[in-house]
Amino acid sequence: MPRRDASDAPKATPKVAAGEVYSALRDSIVASEIPPGTRMNIDAIARDLGVSQTPVREALQRLEGDNLVVYSPGRGYSTTPLLELPELRSLFEFRLLVEPWAARSAAVDRLANPSDRLDRELDAFERRVDLGGDLRQDLVAHDTLFHDTVLGAAGNRVVQQAFVQTHCHLHIFRLYPADVDGTVTVTEHRRVWEAIRNCEPEAAEQAMADHIRNSFTRFAQAFDGTLPALDPAATKPSSAMRIVR
Repeated sequence: MPRRDASDAPKATPKVAAGEVYSALRDSIVASEIPPGTRMNIDAIARDLGVSQTPVREALQRLEGDNLVVYSPGRGYSTTPLLELPELRSLFEFRLLVEPWAARSAAVDRLANPSDRLDRELDAFERRVDLGGDLRQDLVAHDTLFHDTVLGAAGNRVVQQAFVQTHCHLHIFRLYPADVDGTVTVTEHRRVWEAIRNCEPEAAEQAMADHIRNSFTRFAQAFDGTLPALDPAATKPSSAMRIVR
């Protein structure tokens, strides 16, 4: 019987995990490569990515949890619409109630102070900025990690979970590449980090509030007309939020 060479053996198809499919689809949706309202054809996606339908279905279920896709009986999955301006405003007003308080809390608690982690993340992102190229996905990842780290250091899991469920970074970055090279975001993040590092709660609270308001103004450029500013008086963190632990 002739001896078979290893090169004659059938080639195994690499198994692509659902997580990889999820990441690829999520990045395409956030970058608007897959436009809002697009029907997600499972067969077509599986063919394009060279995978079976199973990881695609699992990825779409995760994306549904992110509110990036929606399932309709008889129609299947489709990408969700972009935020409207009132929705964007509501999201940022929620952030103004939560995140300045979180920054203040993180600056007060020296034992759980997240400044070292924030500094490492800022350094890592700045190195990516120096390399140039399309930074959209890197900026989404950096912004998400930075804000999640500050919020986690506040030590309130109920507030943290409520924030996570908004998936705010995924949705706002679908609107508009507000800070294409990331330099404005890094500058504002550095101000928050410095106040937290120095254990200056009032300065940390103010720096985070300024960052949230500036970010709202940048992302509101996705809409025509005048840019309504967030009212500092109407969105100032309440005293009740300051004492939540």
